Amino acid sequence: MSTKRVSLLVGAIWCLFSTLAWAGEARVYIISPADGQTVTNPVLVRFGLSGMGVAPAGVDKPNTGHHHLLIDVNEPPSFERPIPSDANHRHFGGGQTETTLELTPGKHTLQLLLADKNHIPHKPVLLSEKITIEVK
Repeated sequence: MSTKRVSLLVGAIWCLFSTLAWAGEARVYIISPADGQTVTNPVLVRFGLSGMGVAPAGVDKPNTGHHHLLIDVNEPPSFERPIPSDANHRHFGGGQTETTLELTPGKHTLQLLLADKNHIPHKPVLLSEKITIEVK
């Protein structure tokens, strides 16, 4: 086999390995507040991501994405289309990793969904555990 073919084969195997490693290790999570925590306004929400990087919307860089915070959403949006942008689906297309929220008193759910440069969830989907907080 020629040196060029060996190099191409090694490169292809490396790309496949990198993709599989990323798919199995990446995860998104809420650092704070903690599930079940009672908080007051403004509520500081810190986003966590491991196994991938954060990049602003519109930036096409492998193994990166940006956060979307789902607030009081019963079912996540379609994983095949861009995530809606409204009061319950907050976009952080600038690459932000935290935000402060003003929430009404009572119980609220929070969940993170990582998406690509076009606001479309990654495959495999990177969706955090849903947490419940109470705002006093």
